Amino acid sequence: MNNNLQIHTPEGFRDIYNGEMKKKRKLMTSLMDVFDSYQYEEIETPAVEYFDVFGRDIGTTPSRELYKFFDRDGNTMVLRPDFTPSVARAVAMHFRPEDMPLRLCYEGQTYVNSQEYRLNLKEMTQMGVELIGDGSAEADAEVLAIICDLLKAAGLTEFQVSVGEVDYFKSLAGHSGLDAETLERVRSLISNKNFFGVGELLEGERIHESVKKALTEMPQMFGGREILRKAEELAVGVEAKDAIERLREIDVLLTKRGYGNYISYDFGLLSRYQYYTGIIFSAFTYGTGEPVAKGGRYDRLLSHFGTDAPAVGVGLYIDPLMNAMSRQGINL
Repeated sequence: MNNNLQIHTPEGFRDIYNGEMKKKRKLMTSLMDVFDSYQYEEIETPAVEYFDVFGRDIGTTPSRELYKFFDRDGNTMVLRPDFTPSVARAVAMHFRPEDMPLRLCYEGQTYVNSQEYRLNLKEMTQMGVELIGDGSAEADAEVLAIICDLLKAAGLTEFQVSVGEVDYFKSLAGHSGLDAETLERVRSLISNKNFFGVGELLEGERIHESVKKALTEMPQMFGGREILRKAEELAVGVEAKDAIERLREIDVLLTKRGYGNYISYDFGLLSRYQYYTGIIFSAFTYGTGEPVAKGGRYDRLLSHFGTDAPAVGVGLYIDPLMNAMSRQGINL
């Protein structure tokens, strides 16, 4: 017997078997039924893509967190860390403008080589939807409604979808005059809800007082629809004010659909994915410290692949969702 034979999985990877696999498949079937009810068509993209699909220009997963290797022709390849750029690439290859709007759904594995990732797993099962070719607030509301229906289909009754707007931050950033490195530090502090950190960082910077006040307040700007009023009072620039109006329109649409109680607003919600251009959102429930779903609008991503089309989508993370279901005693 070879004593050096590795009979355990690599760090961040695991086997799923017996009852857990049965539960996982049943859950994914229920979630796919939700996609079907909204008339989303399945698409499958390869787990391996060219590096450029997830390169720096796209604004997706940092290069150091990608699983990279070479094919026999010397091309740099990566294991897919995120579905959205893959689906955007596929749409640019196989669909025409007259085919839009497209409603596409997917399921599969993602791979991120990070020590600080969900549940310390480097391979995750993800399901999601992409609504491509529709730039309306109605499209945003549809995807947010789908998130709520997916979590209900999983048996959850207590969950919250936090909605932010990256254009609000971009508007303030544009009026700040700060360099890119400082802005990235500000973005990180806001994302971590570090109110004091933002104030301390901006203390020595020469920026307009109204911009400084808005950026400093952003980590604490979260709550119900009443927070939209405060955000509007602090808004600097047309882009920020337009972002508030868009959120109000979405709020009305979701309230009419009966999803208003599941929605909250968080202006400190800023993704590290740079391709987002409008609303951004994360879904939370108790029993897991990580979001069970993330998504947003990405109106300029497809242009990197030669197709100009607005889009919005969401990815649901099956592993933390099942963890939350287990802790809540939910058994499909």
